Amino acid sequence: MNHSILLTQQPSSPHSTLLLTPFLNPKPLQTLTNFITFNRRSNRYYRCRVHVVRCSVDQPSAVTDVFGGKKELTAVQSLVDSMTPAVRLASSVVIVAGAVAVGYGLGLRIGGNRYASLGGAVVLGAAGAGTVYALNSSVPEIAALSLHNYVAGSDPGDLKKEDIENIASRYGVSKQNEAFNKELCDIYCRYVSSVLPSDGEDLKGDEADIIIKFKNSLGIDDPDAAAMHMEIGRRIFRQRLETGDREADAQQRRAFQKLIYVSTLVFGGASGFLLPWKRVFKVTESQVEVAIRDNAQLLYASKLKLIGQDIHPEELISLRDAQLQCRLSDELAEDMFREHIRKLVEANISKSVNVLKSRTRTAKDARLIVDELDKILAFNNLLVSLKNHPDASRFARGVGPVSLIGGEYDGDRKMDDLKLLYRAYVADSLSGGRMEKEKLSALSQLRNIFGLGKREAESIAIEVTSKVYRKRLAESVTGGALEAADSKAAFLQNLCEELHFDPEKAIEIHEAIYRQNLQQYVSDGELSDDEVKSLERLQVMLCVPKQTVEKIHEDICGTLFEKVVKEAIAAGVDGYDVDVKQSVRKAAYGLRLTRGVAMSIAGKAVRKIFISYIQRSRASGSRTEAARELKKMIAFNNLVVTELVSDIKGESPEPTPEDKTIDVEAKPVDEEDNEEWEQLQTLRKVRPARSSTGRPGQTEITLKDDLPERDRADLYKTYLLYCLTGEVTRVPFGAQITTKKDDSEYGFLKQLGGILGLTDKEIVEVHRSLAEQAFTQQAEVILADGQLTKARVAQLNELQRQVGLPSEYAQKIIKNITSTKMAAALETAVGQGRLSIREIRELKGSGIELDVMVSKSLRQNLFKKTVDDIFSSGTGEFDEVEVYKKIPEDLGIDVDKARDVVHELARTRLSNSLVQAVSLLRQRNTLGVVSSLNDLLACDKAVPASPLSWEVPEELADLFSIYLKNDPAPEKLSRLQYLLNINDATVEALKEMKDCAEPTSQTSEEEFVF
Repeated sequence: MNHSILLTQQPSSPHSTLLLTPFLNPKPLQTLTNFITFNRRSNRYYRCRVHVVRCSVDQPSAVTDVFGGKKELTAVQSLVDSMTPAVRLASSVVIVAGAVAVGYGLGLRIGGNRYASLGGAVVLGAAGAGTVYALNSSVPEIAALSLHNYVAGSDPGDLKKEDIENIASRYGVSKQNEAFNKELCDIYCRYVSSVLPSDGEDLKGDEADIIIKFKNSLGIDDPDAAAMHMEIGRRIFRQRLETGDREADAQQRRAFQKLIYVSTLVFGGASGFLLPWKRVFKVTESQVEVAIRDNAQLLYASKLKLIGQDIHPEELISLRDAQLQCRLSDELAEDMFREHIRKLVEANISKSVNVLKSRTRTAKDARLIVDELDKILAFNNLLVSLKNHPDASRFARGVGPVSLIGGEYDGDRKMDDLKLLYRAYVADSLSGGRMEKEKLSALSQLRNIFGLGKREAESIAIEVTSKVYRKRLAESVTGGALEAADSKAAFLQNLCEELHFDPEKAIEIHEAIYRQNLQQYVSDGELSDDEVKSLERLQVMLCVPKQTVEKIHEDICGTLFEKVVKEAIAAGVDGYDVDVKQSVRKAAYGLRLTRGVAMSIAGKAVRKIFISYIQRSRASGSRTEAARELKKMIAFNNLVVTELVSDIKGESPEPTPEDKTIDVEAKPVDEEDNEEWEQLQTLRKVRPARSSTGRPGQTEITLKDDLPERDRADLYKTYLLYCLTGEVTRVPFGAQITTKKDDSEYGFLKQLGGILGLTDKEIVEVHRSLAEQAFTQQAEVILADGQLTKARVAQLNELQRQVGLPSEYAQKIIKNITSTKMAAALETAVGQGRLSIREIRELKGSGIELDVMVSKSLRQNLFKKTVDDIFSSGTGEFDEVEVYKKIPEDLGIDVDKARDVVHELARTRLSNSLVQAVSLLRQRNTLGVVSSLNDLLACDKAVPASPLSWEVPEELADLFSIYLKNDPAPEKLSRLQYLLNINDATVEALKEMKDCAEPTSQTSEEEFVF
C-alpha cells in the first residue's frame, strides 16, 4: 500500500487500502473517537482518545469541548483521593495488621488451637493485603482522572509544568506511569487536534508555537508527543478512505499536509527521526518537502498581503523573521516577494491602461495616467533605496528594482500597452516644451521596469520628440526668431539641447521639410526664380548642406526629368520631333538640374534600352540575327540618344559647315598600339583615322559599368564576325549563301565599341584574339605530326599574312603546337621504353625541356630501367658519379631519392645474380656464368655486401673456377672470392688446376667436371 495518496491529488480505492495497511482498525471507524495505545518503555499499547472536534484555544468556553467534561470519582476513588501518600501507607499497614489480628483471633476462637489461629490470620491477612493492593493500584487511575479534571477545568494557555508534576507527586506516581502517561498523551492529542485548522481554513502561523508551549507545559516526552502526531495522521488517512467525494478528499489531503508542516516545526531537526512519515504512510521525501514548502508559502503569502507600496524597514525585518519562522527557503521567499511587488505595480499599470484605452478620456484622465506611472517610479526608487539600506541583510529577500518579467505584462500582447504608456509619459515630460533632467532619469527607470529595448524606447522618444521639435521649429520660423538669430546652427543646437533631441534626427527633419517644400514648388513641372530664392532662404535657415540639397533635387526633380526622358525615348526614331526636343530642353533647364545630374538620369534610362537590345541579341538563334539587333542599337544611339544628349546640353542640333567632315575617332590611339593597328587587317578597316561624313554618335552614355569586360568583348566579337562573314542565309540540304559583305559595317563596329565602352586596347585585344583563333585552327592542321619543314614554314607565313597576325604571336602559337605534339611523342616513347639515357641527353642538348614535356613518374621509371640495365649488362662496372649524379640531373629527379632506388635495386639484383649464375652453371653455360658473376660484382659495388651462402659449397667453387679461367682483373677476383666465401687454399688449388689444364682454345664444355 502506498500512503502517499495523502499528499497527491487523486484518491485511491479505499477498499484496497483497508486490506493492505497494517495501521488501520479492521472494525468500523468510530465517528468521534479513535484509540491507540503506546508506551515507549514497555512497548505496550494503550488506548488514547483522539477527538475530531477542533476549536480555537483562544476561546476559554471551548476548553470543555476540547478535553471533555470533568469525570466523577466513585466512593472508593474519592476515599483514596482524599488520602495523602503517607496516610495511604499507614492505612495500608493498619488494614493488613488489623486483618491479621482479626484472623488470628477468629481462628483461635473457632478452632481453639494455634494452627487454626494462624490459618485465620493468613486468610484475613491475605484479604487485607488484597484490599490494600486494590486501593493502591487505583492510585494511578485516580491521578490520571485528577489530571484530566485539572486540565479540563483550566485554560490551556495558563497550564504550567509544575502543576502537572504536583499532581503526580501528590499521588506518588511517576509521569511515566502507564495510566498517567496515557492521559497525558490523550490530552496532548486532543489539544493538537483542536489547534490544527478545520476544513477549509488556513494556518495562522502560530500553531507550532502554541503546541510547543502546551507540550512543554504538560511535560510530555517528544517520542510520546510524536506518536500522537502520527496517530492524528492515521485518523486523517482513515477519514480520507471513508470520504466519497473529491472535495472532501482534497480537504483531507490538505489537512494531512498541514499536519506534516506543523509537526516539522514542532519537533525541528528531530522531526526526521521522530516522525517516520515515509515508513508509516509510504510517502516519498519529495512529497514531504512539497507539503512543507506549500504550507510555508501559504503562510508567507498571508504575511505579504499586508505589504503595500508604502513599505518600511520595520515591515521588511518582520517579514524576514516570518520567513525564518515558516522555514521557507531564501530562493522561494525572494521569488514570492518579487511576485508580490510585481502584482502591486501591475495594478497601477492596469489602471493606467484602462484609462488610456477609454473612449471618453479627458485631460484629467490623462493626468491620472501620469500619476499612476509616478507611483510606480516612486515605489521603484523606494525599493532601490531599501536595497542599499545599512540593514538590508536583515530585510526580507527580494528587495530590489521592480521587474515585470514573468507577470501579466511579460509578453508580446501586452508589450503594446506598455509602449503606449511609455509614449504617454514621454509626451507629458515634453508638455512644457523642454525635457528636464529628472524626467530623463524617470524615463530610463520606466524603460527598465517595462522591459523595453533600448532601440524601442529610443524610437518612441524620437517619434514624440520629433513632433515637439517640429512644433517649436515652426514657431521659431513663423515668429522670425530663427531668421533673426546671428547663428542659425547655434539656435538649432540650443533647441535640440532643450529637448534632448539627437541633432542627426533634427537634420533629417530639416531635410524632410526642405524636400516637402521642393515637392510643392515643382508640382507644375518647373521652378521659378522666386521659388528658387525661397528654397535658398529655407536652406540657410535650416542649415541644410549643399550636397544634401543637390541630392534632394536629384531625387525629386530627377524623377520628373526621368519621366520626360522616358517619354522622349519611347517616341522612337520617328517620334523624336520638335515638341519632344522642346520638352526635354524645358525640363533640363526648368528643373534647375546640373548637366551632370541630367546626364546621369538620362544615362540610366538609355542604358536600360541598350540592355534590352543586348538581351534580344543574345536570345537570337543565329549570329546574323544577333548582329542585326546590335545594329538596331547603334541606329537608336545615332538617331535618338545623340539628339537627346545634345538637347540636354543645349547644343545646336544642326551641324555647322565646318563640322560636315568629322573624324570618327573618339579617342587618340596610343603610339605603342600603332603597329598592331597596321598589322591586323580587321583593325585597319576600323582604324579611327578614316573619316566619314555626318554627325557622329554620342559616346558619353556607355555600358562600361553595366556589363563585365568579357561580355562586352563577346558582343564586339559577335559583330566583328558578322563584318567578316557578312549575312549568311541557310538554304535546304545544309548549304549557306553569303548574301552581303560590305566593309562599311566596320564603321558601325567602331560605334558599337564606343557604346560598349571599350578602350582601344580592349578593341585591339578582341581583334588579335580572333586572329589568333583563326591562325591556331589552320596551324594545327598544317602541323598535325609536329614536324616543322620549310614548306610548312612557308604555308604558315602565308597564313599569318592573310589573318594579319603579328609575327611574335604567330611564332608563339607555332611553338606551343610543336611543343605539345613533341611532348606527346616523348611521353609515348618513354612509356614504351624506346628512349635511352643517351637519347635523352641529345634531346636536352637540342634545347628540349624534358622536365616540362615528360611527367615525373615516367622519368623515374626511365631511371629505374637505366639502372637495371647497368646491373644486368654483364660487365661488372658501376660508375657512381654517372649513376648517382649525372643521370638524375639529366632526368630532373631528386638525387637522394635516386640513390635510394639504386640501393634497393642492387640488393634485389645481388641475390638474383647468384641464383642465375648457379642456374647457368648447371646448364653448362660458361659465358652466362661469367656475365652473371659480373652483375653480382656490379651490385656489390653499389651496395657492399657480406659473404653469400649456398646449400652446395662445391657449386660456389665451380663458379669461382669458371670466373678464374676468364682471366679477370685481380680486384674483381679477390672481391668474388670474398662474396663466395672461398678460402685461400681452395683458391690456390683452383689456380694450379688452371695452370695444369691444356692451353687450347678448342676445350669444350664437356671437359669441365661438375
